[in-house]
This record gives sequence, C-alpha cells and structure tokens, in this order.
Amino acid sequence: MAQINPSILSADFARLAQEAEAVRGSDWLHVDVMDNHFVPNLTLGVPIVESLARATDIPLDCHLMIEDPDRWAPQYVEAGAGSVTFHAEAAAAPVRLAREIRAKGARASMALKPATPIEPYEDLLPELDMLLIMTVEPGFGGQSFLDIMLPKIRRTRELIAKHGLELWLQVDGGVSASTIERCAEAGADVFVAGSAVYGAQEPADAVAKLRTLAEGATADAWWACAH
Repeated sequence: MAQINPSILSADFARLAQEAEAVRGSDWLHVDVMDNHFVPNLTLGVPIVESLARATDIPLDCHLMIEDPDRWAPQYVEAGAGSVTFHAEAAAAPVRLAREIRAKGARASMALKPATPIEPYEDLLPELDMLLIMTVEPGFGGQSFLDIMLPKIRRTRELIAKHGLELWLQVDGGVSASTIERCAEAGADVFVAGSAVYGAQEPADAVAKLRTLAEGATADAWWACAH
C-alpha cells in the first residue's frame, strides 16, 4: 500500500493549518526540520511542530536535517510527531536513538544522503520502522530527482526482504507524477512530495493521483510480487 506524505516545506508557512487541511486524505504530513548547520537552510523547530500537531489530525512525519539529533530528536516525539527521522550521517548512537524514539511512542526512521551507502547500516535495519533514501541533496525543496538513486532503493528493498522486515522504505526529493512510478518499481512504498502537491491547483487531487500511480507501479513490481 503506497503512502503519500506531502511536504510542508513547499506549503505557505503563514497558513500551515489551512495547508494541512488542503491535503486531507494524505497518510502523513512530512515536516522538514533544518538547522542551517547540517544543511544550508533554516526552517522550523519544536514550537511549530507542537502547533501543527494541535491543528491537524494527519500524523506528523518529522525529518530532522540537523546536527546532534541524539539530543534533539526525542523532543519532536514529545511535541507530537508520530514518526521521527534522523540522519545516519549526524547521529552519534543511531541504535540508542532509534530505541529512545520508539520508547517514547513514535516510529523511528533513519535517513541517508545520496552519497551514503546502505550496506554499512544493514545490521541496524531491525531497529528501525522506516528508512529514508534522499533522492536529492537535502536542504532545499524543488530540486530535480536523482535517477542514480534508483539502484540504491532497489538494494535497500533487497536487504529488507533478506531480513524479512516490515520496514517502510521512504523516498524524498523530486518525487512527482513523472518519477514516482520508477521509485515504486525500485522498492519504495512511502513517498514524500512537496512542490508536486502544493504546486498543484488542487493539492488533495494531486495526492490521490500520486497514490494511484505508485500503487499501479507497485502491483507489477518485482519486490511486491516476491513479497
């Protein structure tokens, strides 16, 4: 079952409650947290997540593009996030952090930048609820999808199958009607879409269209058949 997570990085920050309502029917609302250190951009933090959690019943999927997530990630669970993603490149103790996020009641997720291989983290996969493969360099919305990430998505899906895990595989960056089918065929089942949703005339319709495309591609995908 494909999940579509609109990214509020592409929404109007002055109208976040209304922008959340505009994508009703989404599985999660993707919240990009950037600290201007780990990535060269500054977005929002814990207070905004708290406010957003009160303003919508769509669960929040917080993607922390920040330094020292070991210190800060648990606060996002307390703020109301249902899923918290930290970067492998920034976490000092990823297993401990994943367990702490889970213990506080949220789904634990780890993200990999485009140049970070999946293979060194194979043994960590059972500690996670989701793995995020960035399909652009993190930091800014509206970037073009990196096709060279498709083999990495496929290899990750193979590792998930090898270990028999119920692990969601998320992609984020340049996901649109023209790229989502390739991501789904390669093995992704959770899709973050920013400008493809919020740049549309009717964001909720864009979510439905993306879901249809992803599920159509998944139905015939090598990994879904094997699963």
